[in-house]
Amino acid sequence: MNRRDFLAQTSAASLAYSAAPLLGALGRTTPYRTALVGSGWWGMNILRCAVQAGESKVVALCDVDRNQLRTAAEELTKLSSDRPKPYGDYRELLAREKPEIVIVATPDHWHPLITIAAVAAGAHVYVEKPIGHTIREGRAMVNAARRHNRVVQVGTHRRVSPHNVSGREFLRSGKAGQIGMVRAFVHYGGGAGKPVPDAEPPAGLDWNMWCGPAPLRAYNPALHPRGFRSFLDYANGQLGDWGIHWMDQILWCTEEKYPRKVFSTGGRHIRRDHTDAPDTQVASFEFESFTVSWEHRQFAANNAEKGENVGCYFYGTEGTFHMGWQDGWTFYPADNSRPVLHEAPKLNQPDDQNIRELWADFLKAIAEGRRPVCDIEVGHRSTTVSLLGMLSYKLGRSVAWNGEKEEILNDPEANQLLSRLYRAPWEYPKG
Repeated sequence: MNRRDFLAQTSAASLAYSAAPLLGALGRTTPYRTALVGSGWWGMNILRCAVQAGESKVVALCDVDRNQLRTAAEELTKLSSDRPKPYGDYRELLAREKPEIVIVATPDHWHPLITIAAVAAGAHVYVEKPIGHTIREGRAMVNAARRHNRVVQVGTHRRVSPHNVSGREFLRSGKAGQIGMVRAFVHYGGGAGKPVPDAEPPAGLDWNMWCGPAPLRAYNPALHPRGFRSFLDYANGQLGDWGIHWMDQILWCTEEKYPRKVFSTGGRHIRRDHTDAPDTQVASFEFESFTVSWEHRQFAANNAEKGENVGCYFYGTEGTFHMGWQDGWTFYPADNSRPVLHEAPKLNQPDDQNIRELWADFLKAIAEGRRPVCDIEVGHRSTTVSLLGMLSYKLGRSVAWNGEKEEILNDPEANQLLSRLYRAPWEYPKG
């Protein structure tokens, strides 16, 4: 990346700090007709920022759980005068409301179909990470966005967080020296947990539609709401959730696009509940000039290391750089006579995020007809790295990745896992 491109990206990331709405400033005089699909916890975090930006008229809320839908509508009445129509099926929403912006904040297994349908209907899309459940879904999403010439922003908001932006500049300047290794990690406390028996879906929840293209299994209170990330039919565990953020940071800071070889192992050594994602996992990603290690555990937290329990360490010839979250970033020089450097974070509430800044970039990208900071191709690459780790874990062996062709070398069985069968009548996205 040349200096001009770098400054342009940094400028786009920094525009957020202006809270002034863009409405009118860029030639648009009416707010965007905006719809939210997936009205739970994180979906409402995004919608809140959309409303506060002052450029959206919320015309529809969509959720297969009427209980979540009701709560979201009640909160919206406190934020604006908009009275959106409720929907249980995104297809009906798109046909009737014809939104200009669609926020996709459903569980992972629904992201591809809704995003592709939305751009085909003429909407720009803000879709949460990871962009899909399998790698070829992601390529289909990229192709759909390009085919319909729509802006698709992925919710990897750390690309616009102030300390992440300055931390990347620090690394790109060479102050940490040549990077030979990166260690990414997420360590949360917990324990064995308790089995939760299956149950009848609560009144107001369309469980068949919730499962959608994924396998239909019995409803379990541990799965919905908010528990889906630990069930491999609908998500990809900790690496497929939190890991996306840190894999994205690594690609962004190093300007790499994909690893050449991946190996992962792990298991359920502690958990005894109804989930099936690994509670312990390590993975190795071999890049051209450095190696990435990933590790997570869902027990023992991070008390022994006395540091933040998420983030990544960049190990360079001039020292070690920690890109964190709630602790900002810190550089530990190899020369002990030099001072430790630190920058505190600037995060928004609730939940210590920078969605507001990413939404501002999304709006400006639409107005200017350009790619956003977290473009769908960018999100696809970061999602792919994490999904390759999960693919290796499921296979039980390493895989060699051809990033240009997006296929695994000399391993037909592994390539089968780049996609999966959808449950009828849903069809896996093509192209």
